Amino acid sequence: MIVCYAAGDGLGHLTRLRAVLHTLGREGPVTVVTGSRFAADPRVAGGWDVVETADPAAPPPDEVIVDAFPAGLRGELTGFPSGTRTTHLARLLRWDAYRPLLPASPPRFDRTFVLEELDPAHLAYLRAVSDEVVPLALADPPSEPVDVDGWLIVHSGPDAETLQLVAYAQDMASLERVRPPMTLVSPARPDDLPPHVVHLDVYPACVPGPNVERIVTAAGFNAVRQYAPWRERHRMMPFPRSLDDQYTRAARARGGSPR
Repeated sequence: MIVCYAAGDGLGHLTRLRAVLHTLGREGPVTVVTGSRFAADPRVAGGWDVVETADPAAPPPDEVIVDAFPAGLRGELTGFPSGTRTTHLARLLRWDAYRPLLPASPPRFDRTFVLEELDPAHLAYLRAVSDEVVPLALADPPSEPVDVDGWLIVHSGPDAETLQLVAYAQDMASLERVRPPMTLVSPARPDDLPPHVVHLDVYPACVPGPNVERIVTAAGFNAVRQYAPWRERHRMMPFPRSLDDQYTRAARARGGSPR
């Protein structure tokens, strides 16, 4: 059995976990410890046992996978049962903000997979608490393309950010003097979504079809990674996060381009 700590209430941790399990070929029962509001969606966590708190009386798992935060979202993780294989999934953090949360006795890992370039101090810490630190390029499970005409806007919320992305797309279209059809892929239709923007609730939405001319997203880990093959038509609008550094990620992906 695999127990995965995927802290947070959004979609990003679960999407990344799907890709990791697929990439590593991990099979068998999976229990995901998460407070995500998306965990009940069978498209996201199909076949997983989802809980908000790990059961201390449960038999020790074969492997524990800790996503993103090496000691948990609030520094609540300190160790795991003896004999359990421990794996960490490392993505870019605002390390200066997260470092004060580390407990006095943080967990150690048999292996840390580095999923993107990290802050040097973050990487140094992981090398100190991991027997092995190696890069891992993720591959998502196969999915059907999202084929719509015009521009595709993808965001899981909150609604205020989703509407900012829609406004960003509209501003780009106005500056370019074009009027493309626009489709928003989001779990829910925001109340103030302009009537000309079509709404779809589709998951996953990481493969654009041939009729998609432009992709507009935030700069979360999954969006930047998944749309990298279509970088020439992908536009990012980073949002502030307490621990995720979307601004640095977007700047790296743009490679000096202002888009």
